[in-house]
Amino acid sequence: MREFKPSHPYAGQKLPFPPPPFRSTRLHIQRSNVCSRAYFVVVMVFFHVYILNVIALLLYVHYNNGPEDLIPSEGASSSAINDGGSPLPRSAPSSTDLYLDDYSQSFSLPRIEGIRVGHVQRISLASDKTLVMKTLSLKPLIFEIPGFLSEEECRVVVQLAQLKGLMETQTPALVQGNDESNLPLLSLSTEEVFGLLDLNQDGLLQKQEIVSHSRSRDGTWLSADSLRQILINLETRPTGTITLDDFKRIYAESQSTAQRTGKLTNQYKQRNKNTWLHQGPGSHHVVIGLTRLPSSLVELSEPLQVIRYEHGDYSDAHYDSSPTNPEASCAHTRLASNASTVSEVSCRYVTVQFYLSSVDEGGETTFPVADNRTYDEDVSDGIDLTDTQQTCHRGNLLVKPTVGTALLWYNHLSDGKGWMGEMDEYSLRGDCPVKRGLKWVASSWINVDPDHLQQARYQRLVAQRHQVKSGLEDYYQPLSHNNLHQDL
Repeated sequence: MREFKPSHPYAGQKLPFPPPPFRSTRLHIQRSNVCSRAYFVVVMVFFHVYILNVIALLLYVHYNNGPEDLIPSEGASSSAINDGGSPLPRSAPSSTDLYLDDYSQSFSLPRIEGIRVGHVQRISLASDKTLVMKTLSLKPLIFEIPGFLSEEECRVVVQLAQLKGLMETQTPALVQGNDESNLPLLSLSTEEVFGLLDLNQDGLLQKQEIVSHSRSRDGTWLSADSLRQILINLETRPTGTITLDDFKRIYAESQSTAQRTGKLTNQYKQRNKNTWLHQGPGSHHVVIGLTRLPSSLVELSEPLQVIRYEHGDYSDAHYDSSPTNPEASCAHTRLASNASTVSEVSCRYVTVQFYLSSVDEGGETTFPVADNRTYDEDVSDGIDLTDTQQTCHRGNLLVKPTVGTALLWYNHLSDGKGWMGEMDEYSLRGDCPVKRGLKWVASSWINVDPDHLQQARYQRLVAQRHQVKSGLEDYYQPLSHNNLHQDL
């Protein structure tokens, strides 16, 4: 057989350098794959852990920052108002969000523009109803809205007031030159005063009920000193309530003290009958839509006051609110104040008044100095314009009561930064004597503290108490004993 000879040039010769050692390419590839897969697994594990941490953090922030820390958006409704179509706030807040708005970062109070006297704006507070709002005055800013309530709605409010019961608020005239002979402001029995203070008619007085009347008082039936003494006694009681028997003793002491010091004397006079009606959650939606103010400010304001004027009844010209005073606190935010102040005053940013009946003759609402060039309570002849019994016809603006019509006016100016400023001295108003017929009116006041930080603290305090109360009610599930005729 022929011997095989390799054809390579170096075949059979000694190589100048040794050949490289044999390495398995397959083994190298396997090691590379193992490292790549391990690295990929580690990276994916860290990535998923990171994503889970981010999600957990977002959930923590979301559930710890509840509705009370959210700033409500102004104008969340699709309803339009005015020629420019400015949006209105939502018309009916839910009961769960009622007290949970926080204004600690949003200090702005929407204010309707008057434009000029006689200017007409069209407003839509319901999908099937468009109203006309007319500017009556610029000093103070007053608007008239005819047909705001239907006649049926007016009758319902009147019936509720009659079922609740009305109390006399007659103030005796002062005896000229003899202030010491003045009688007490009202001739009410202790039981009647207790009934007026006991808003929920549970037979006990709570602090909130006393505070509610202190911010709605107008000097007609309970003095500031009496209210303060009642509050002091209430705060010293472990139960936080006062029974009728305890109230009789406290009230008698406060009245005797006031009579000895002569502090019941008051120049303001009126004669009528009135009562207060609590409004349930969500019942303020028409006022919220009309004023464009945040729902919590409206919902946390005073109960609705219903007044009946009979023949000869009247009220002298007065201010619904009080001048801003650093030494006095707003009655409605006193619960959130740590500092003790000398006195409490009413802080009513807006008044909304509803005419529940028409009057045959007399009974006009008078704004004696509306749109005066300069403010002056007295005319050059020395006539007192606050005395509506004598000078009601001299007022600059008289509004005749017409059933269903609403009046809205601002008792305070703006501070230039979007919050409530000084009291508008032109907002003096009264009620002319009724000459023929009956006059029924209802007044709704929106309370705002000039100190926006104090107002924010009050909002948070009420929100916290509401949450605690809701939790207790859910736990115990108590039966409802509300008197329906007291609530709207």
